Amino acid sequence: MYIEMANPLKIYNTFRNHWCGAYLASKGIRVIPTVNWGLKETFDFCFEGIEKGSTVAVSTYMVSEHNNHADQKEFFMAGYNEMLKRIEPEAIICYNTPFPEIEGNIIFVDYELSSWRHMNEDISQNYSPYFKYICGKEKWLENCDIIRKVGYVIPDVEKGSGSAYGGKWIPKKEDDKRLLGKPGSVNQTWYEGKNGGYLKETKIGEDGRAIKERHNTDHNTPNKHTNPHDHNIIWDPNTGAPRPFSPINYPDGAPEFKNFKGDNNMCKEVFLPSNSIEENRFETISEFKWCVDNGGEVEFEYNDVIYNITHPEGRIYICEAFKPETEMICDIAEEVLEYVIEGKKLREIIKDIIVWNRTL
Repeated sequence: MYIEMANPLKIYNTFRNHWCGAYLASKGIRVIPTVNWGLKETFDFCFEGIEKGSTVAVSTYMVSEHNNHADQKEFFMAGYNEMLKRIEPEAIICYNTPFPEIEGNIIFVDYELSSWRHMNEDISQNYSPYFKYICGKEKWLENCDIIRKVGYVIPDVEKGSGSAYGGKWIPKKEDDKRLLGKPGSVNQTWYEGKNGGYLKETKIGEDGRAIKERHNTDHNTPNKHTNPHDHNIIWDPNTGAPRPFSPINYPDGAPEFKNFKGDNNMCKEVFLPSNSIEENRFETISEFKWCVDNGGEVEFEYNDVIYNITHPEGRIYICEAFKPETEMICDIAEEVLEYVIEGKKLREIIKDIIVWNRTL
């Protein structure tokens, strides 16, 4: 259920949720209902059919600050407090970190520890007594009433609750600040790289948001980018997030990147710091997908080899630096994660790569 949905669809999705739970219960399967709500007008139906005093599950993942999205705490807490009044749950399983204001008997399920990133680490085995069964190390016990989900995994961006867009974009890291500034000015940022750095120039429009950006580099892919090249930047009307367009190349030389407003009133150039290596690191698969799907370009290193992810011609390209024969062309970030490096898929080593720079 997303707050942007039409009310009949919110009612229908609540019905489907409850019908599935009722059907499973009728077959003798133990069910813990996941409670989901929208704005205040959904309170008349979204809690119906859930037995008072039962154990329920909620998630703060999509309403918490992540991937440059602001939190939606106010929305979440309004529904959560209403749930406490109407259901009076014995216990609440909370997937992802609970907000400090949350009351009740909370069973916290850590989003990070239960993710793919820790599947081969000892911490996961200590985290859940079912780890060895879930991961297939041992067969399920006979007469076990736990159902193991297999098959298609819903991407993080499709998990319900709150806004369908995950909350408005906010500048979280140092490098994000270059996209906002004084109208008509140019923010300049120096980026370090494994084989040398480059200057990025970001032109700010009349509303204080970036409208164009120049990269004084070919991103180690001279067959796809000129040095320099430009990106026009649009801002998503729903999320408020920046989205760079495909590169504008200049094989015959680039025009001057002027820093004045329409009235020719010269504005000062502003020099800003870039992200550190630690800030550039992708903490989750979700963060990587958000960056790449929104037009972000990435330069990263694995075992002393440099790779680049770029967006020429409206598609996503990943390859080893200066080696077009290693190129893989994709349409979405999920496909990029299948790129094989030294016998491993990128999704398997994403936490081990060194990210030298990223544009989102």
